[in-house]
Amino acid sequence: MIFKDLNIISPILQAIQAIGYNTPTPIQEAAIPIILSGSDIIGCAQTGTGKTAAFAIPTLQLLSAKKKDSSKPRVLVLTPTRELALQVFENFVNYGKHLPFKQTVIYGGVSQVNQVKQLKNGVDIIVATPGRLLDLANQRLLDLSGIETLILDEADNMLDMGFIHDIKKVLAKIPAKRQTLFFSATMPPAIRKFASSILNNPQEISVNPVSSASGFIDQSVYKVEKGDKTSLLIKIIKEEGIKQSLVFTRTKHGADRLVKQLGKAKINAMAIHGNKSQNARQRALNDFKNGALQILVATDIAARGIDIDELPHVVNYELPDVSETYVHRIGRTGRSGKDGTAIAFCSSEENGNLANIEKLIGQKIAIKKFKSKR
Repeated sequence: MIFKDLNIISPILQAIQAIGYNTPTPIQEAAIPIILSGSDIIGCAQTGTGKTAAFAIPTLQLLSAKKKDSSKPRVLVLTPTRELALQVFENFVNYGKHLPFKQTVIYGGVSQVNQVKQLKNGVDIIVATPGRLLDLANQRLLDLSGIETLILDEADNMLDMGFIHDIKKVLAKIPAKRQTLFFSATMPPAIRKFASSILNNPQEISVNPVSSASGFIDQSVYKVEKGDKTSLLIKIIKEEGIKQSLVFTRTKHGADRLVKQLGKAKINAMAIHGNKSQNARQRALNDFKNGALQILVATDIAARGIDIDELPHVVNYELPDVSETYVHRIGRTGRSGKDGTAIAFCSSEENGNLANIEKLIGQKIAIKKFKSKR
C-alpha cells in the first residue's frame, strides 16, 4: 500500500512525498481511514511508529473538506511537553504547507506576547501544553468554543505528569460534539477509563505494543557498578567512534553532572531537562538534530519530542524503574527500517530492573564485558 491508496488529497500527498513519505506505517494505514470517516479513535502506539502523521494527515484533510464558519480555532492538539508540542506543530506545518490553514504552538516557559499576537491574527490549528493553554483561555485571550477536533497525544504521559485536572478544565471549554483522537503508548486501566469518559463510540487500534522493540535495534548491556559508569561511557564513545548518541539518566542533577564529566573528557555534550530554560532546551535539541552536538543527555520527560529518523545510538546510563520506559527509550533508534544500537549500563542494584525489562520484551539482552581500571 502507498499513501495514494488511502485517498489522501493531492495538496497533502504532494507535501508528504516531498518529505519522503511514500508507504504508510502500520499505525498510519490503520488510523487514517478511521479518522477520515469521522470516528473517534483510541490509538495505542509507541515512539517511532509514525503516529503524528497518523493523526495530522487525516485531520488536515477533514479540515479542508469543511466550510469554516468563524475565525475561531478548529483543531486542538494537547501534548505533555514543550518539545513534543513543537515537534507536532512542525509536522502539521510540513504536511499542510500547500493548504491555507494558520497554525500556532502554545507552551509555557516563554513570554506569551508572540503567542497572543498569533492568536489575534486568527489560527485554525493549535498545538499546546495544557497549562499555558488554560492560562490564555482564562485571560480571555483564546476562545475554544469552535473546536471540532481534539487530539490528545501521549495521553499516558500527560496523566503521569499530573495534567488530568488541566485536561478536564480544557474539556469544559470545548464543544461536547467533536471528534476526539486519543493516542497513548500504554493503555493501563486508568488511561482506558479516562479515554472512555471523553470518547464517543471509539474505534481502537494497537500497533507495535510496548512489550516489543524494533528488530533493527542491536541491544546489549554492560554489568558495571555506579562509580564506573562515566569512565565506561567515555571509553565507548571514544573507542567506538560514536558520532551521535542520546544518553538517558534518571535525574536532572545526574544529567548535568554527566555533561560536566563528558566535557572534561573533551566530548561535546549538553543536557536537556525540566530545569533548563526553554531557549536552552530548544538550542540543545536543534544542535542535536542537525548533528552539531555529539551527545545529548536527557531525562525521560524532556526527551519527549526528540524525533530523529537516523539516530544511530541510545545509551541507558541508568536503567529505568518502569520496564516500558526502556522500550520507549531504545525506540528512539532503529527507526524507519534503519539499524540502531542500544546499550544499557546495569549496576548490581539495578539487576532487578534488568530482569523485569527482559521479562517484558521476552528476551535476554546480550551481556558485554567491561574491565574496571580500579
